[in-house]
Amino acid sequence: MNSASTDVLISEVGPRDGLQSIKSIMPTAQKNAWIDALYRAGIREIEVASFVPAKLLPQMADAAQVVEHAKTLPGLTVMALVPNLKGAQAAIAAGVHKITLPVSASAAHSLANVRKTREEMIEEVQKIAAYRNEHAPHVKLEAGIATAFGCTLQGLVSEDDVIWLAEQVIAAGADESGLSDTTGYANPAQIKRLFKRLKAAIGSKAGAAHLHNTRGLGLANCLAAYEEGVTSFDSSMGGLGGCPYAPGASGNVVTEDLVFMFEAMGIKTGVNLDLLFEARQPLQAGVPNEAIYGMVPEAGTPKGFVPASQGAYL
Repeated sequence: MNSASTDVLISEVGPRDGLQSIKSIMPTAQKNAWIDALYRAGIREIEVASFVPAKLLPQMADAAQVVEHAKTLPGLTVMALVPNLKGAQAAIAAGVHKITLPVSASAAHSLANVRKTREEMIEEVQKIAAYRNEHAPHVKLEAGIATAFGCTLQGLVSEDDVIWLAEQVIAAGADESGLSDTTGYANPAQIKRLFKRLKAAIGSKAGAAHLHNTRGLGLANCLAAYEEGVTSFDSSMGGLGGCPYAPGASGNVVTEDLVFMFEAMGIKTGVNLDLLFEARQPLQAGVPNEAIYGMVPEAGTPKGFVPASQGAYL
C-alpha cells in the first residue's frame, strides 16, 4: 500500500499522546511491539515519542530508542513532538522524519504547557526552522495550533487569534500548521468554520485535524473537517490521550472507530481493520492497568461489511 492508494492519512499518536497521559510506563520492548502491530495494520505515520525531560514525563524517557526501532519499518513516517529547540535538536539527532511543535492559541495554556508566551513560541518555531534548515532539511516541521477551539484554563479562544497564530508559524518557517481541539470543546459547525478560514489563510500548508472525543463529538468533528478538505487526521488507539496541562481534557479520537467510519463511507485509509483490532493486544499487554476504549472493536464490523481499502493492503 502507498499514499497514492489512500484518500486520507491516519496518523497514530497513541505512543506519544496516549502514553504520556497515563500513569503507567510502558516498557520500551512493548512500545516497539505495539508500533510494529500498528505498522502491520497499514498505519504509515506514527507519533512515537516526545523529546522532553524525563523528570517531567518519565513515560517518554526512552524516546531515542523508540525512534531508532521505528526507523527500521520501511515507508513509515516517524514523528515526534518537541516543546522547544533543545527537544527538536534531540529529535533530529535521533533521526525522526517529522517534528511537531504545539503552539497554543490560548495564552493561559501556552504558559502552563510550555512555559512560554505565544509570541515566544513563534520565536521558537523560527529557531527550530533555522536549525532544521541547516542540519536536516529533509525533516518536516509542523506547528500545530493547540486549544484552537477553546481552553479549560482560559475559556473562549478567539478564532482571529487562531488564524493569526497559524499565519505566524508558517511565516516563521513551519511547513504546515493544523488545528488541535486539545480540550474537546469543538462542535462540527465550529470545525467547519475554522478549517475553512485556515485553508483560506495558509492554503496548502493547512495541516492535520487533531481532535478529541471528550464530549462525544470526535467522529462528527472529523467528518466535518473532512468535508472542508482536511485529509490528515491524528487519532489514538483505544482513545488514550489528553493533555496533562489542560484539566478535564481526555480522550483522543479512537483510531479504530475513525478508520471504520471512513472505510464504511468508501473513503480509503489503507488500514486493515482486522489487523488494527489485533494491535490492541500489545497495547493492552503493555499497560494492563489502563482502560482502553472503542465502539467498533467491541461491537465488531457489520455483517457483510466491505472496507473501501480492500485489496490495497500489503
